[in-house]
Amino acid sequence: MTRTITADEFTATALAIEAEVAKFIVGQRELIRQTLITLLAGGNALLEGVPGLGKTMLVRSLAQAINCRFSRIQFTPDLMPADIVGTNIIVEDEEGRRRFQFEPGPIFANLVLADEINRATPKTQSAMLEAMQEHSVTVAKVTRPLPEPFFVLATQNPIEMEGTYPLPEAQLDRFFFKLDVAYPSVTELVEIADRTTGVEIPQPQPVADGEMIRAMQALARGVPIARHVTEAAARLVRATLPTDPDAPDIVRRYVSYGASPRGMQALILAGKIIALLDGRYNVALDDLKAAALPALRHRLILNFEAQAEGITPDHIIREIVDRVRVA
Repeated sequence: MTRTITADEFTATALAIEAEVAKFIVGQRELIRQTLITLLAGGNALLEGVPGLGKTMLVRSLAQAINCRFSRIQFTPDLMPADIVGTNIIVEDEEGRRRFQFEPGPIFANLVLADEINRATPKTQSAMLEAMQEHSVTVAKVTRPLPEPFFVLATQNPIEMEGTYPLPEAQLDRFFFKLDVAYPSVTELVEIADRTTGVEIPQPQPVADGEMIRAMQALARGVPIARHVTEAAARLVRATLPTDPDAPDIVRRYVSYGASPRGMQALILAGKIIALLDGRYNVALDDLKAAALPALRHRLILNFEAQAEGITPDHIIREIVDRVRVA
């Protein structure tokens, strides 16, 4: 039975988790919050950023703060699905009898870092789909549940695309948020050096556990949302479709395919969590706007003209949020 908590407990615990992660991760406050929102929504996140910006440490620190098991999978072109989900091996007992025994792969953890996921072949990438969507894996016709809470944070390098296999749209759509990792400022670089090159390196302390995270996930889904706010989210998502009569001109010109209904689900769930983090038990229109970029940027497929002119999904989403009627 899932533990029951109050909205105040949710807010206090979430802020405590953020504070613990921030002890090790310098700056990146928005990134930390959006990663936490993804976890509390029961979703998965895709991080895009150049190497060395602390993506691995972000997930490791989060796992320490919530006292959950962390696992890291380094994706390479020769990685096989069995290397991720596990496989059956032959074992021999004391009497010399042999039998098959399942050996779990690194996917059997609470927080899984899928590092450079676009370096693996499509066959191996697809091994993550069932885990991300169903929180289970199937090996030799046996379906095995993954530990809860379960959260995948996948990374990809935007500047080194040679020898990579871009994620297909169907898999991108299964990520709750796509997060861009910004390069630190001069002040933040100095702080990083001070924290990581001294005698003592700060470490996050546990302030929650898996049971608490599951209780927070359950509470978040129960946050009420007014009908007109839900309809505003629907209008935002519909406005990403170039065939929609209310779509802005920029969408009709540069977008080939818009966001799926999963984008709507991400907007609503993220809006509920943002409201709780702000100490409110109802979703406001501003909560939807705050979630629009990470929830929709990876769900827009731009045409060649957009790529040629340097138009990004963020540019289009910002214009949608500014122009589409949400009241």
